[in-house]
Formats: sequence, structure tokens, C-alpha cells
Amino acid sequence: MGKKKRIGLIAHDYRKRDLIDWADYNRDKLMEHELYGTGTTGGMIAKQLGLPVHTFMSGPLGGDLQIGAAIAESKLDILIFFWDPLQAQPHDVDVKALLRIAVVYNIPLACDRSSADFLISSELMDKEYDRFVVDYGERLKSLKVEE
Repeated sequence: MGKKKRIGLIAHDYRKRDLIDWADYNRDKLMEHELYGTGTTGGMIAKQLGLPVHTFMSGPLGGDLQIGAAIAESKLDILIFFWDPLQAQPHDVDVKALLRIAVVYNIPLACDRSSADFLISSELMDKEYDRFVVDYGERLKSLKVEE
């Protein structure tokens, strides 16, 4: 990761206001980085903060999958995803896949405001960082049973 991080911002409907408040509070830090978001959330953050946000499609329409693909292609460095643990989502499978891919590619992930506060205030936010990625392909090969 370079000094300028590429940050994905996503929030479910009941968490959008919380994410926007968090982003507004951290506007000065966020403006030093490149912001990405799913359709509605990204648009709301861009409007509130007056900062450019690259937007993908709306989450339920494929935006979660696009963010996941960006992570897999090393085009995102950090994910801030305020998801709603109490509301069933019609795209729960996509949500689970997105969280899984963030862990597989070992990117910093915050799912609530406290974690996002700790992440953005880390001294590593403004430095280059050599992220370790587990080679799951090799791991899977070693788990194969001889026939």
C-alpha cells in the first residue's frame, strides 16, 4: 500500500447516517486518500463532504461484488463497512462474500465506528505498508488428500 490509501466506504440503510457522520468528522484525514463507495452511500458521502468519491453500483445491485473485485485486484487498500447486524439483507450472500474477500486479501476492515476510529487514527494510515497476503492456493494444495 502506498502512503495514499484507497478506501472503500459502504453502509447499509440503517447505518448510512452513522457512516456519513463518521466520514464528516474525519473529513480532513479522508481528503488525503482516494475514496470509493457503493452507489447510494458513495453519493451521499461525496455530497456531504464535498470530496470526490468513485462510486460503484448500489450494493444490492452488484456494488458489494464490485468492491470485492476491487479488493481481489489490489485496487482497494481499506474497507470501512458499517453493516447492519440486526436487519436481514436481500443480498446477505454478497455481504458475507465481501467480508470474506477482505479477510482473504488481508486488508484493514472496520465494521463499526469504534474500529473505524482506531483504523483511521493509526500511524500506518500515512505511511507505506507492505501487506502480507496468505497464499491460499498453496495452502489448498497441501490439504489435498492423496488418491
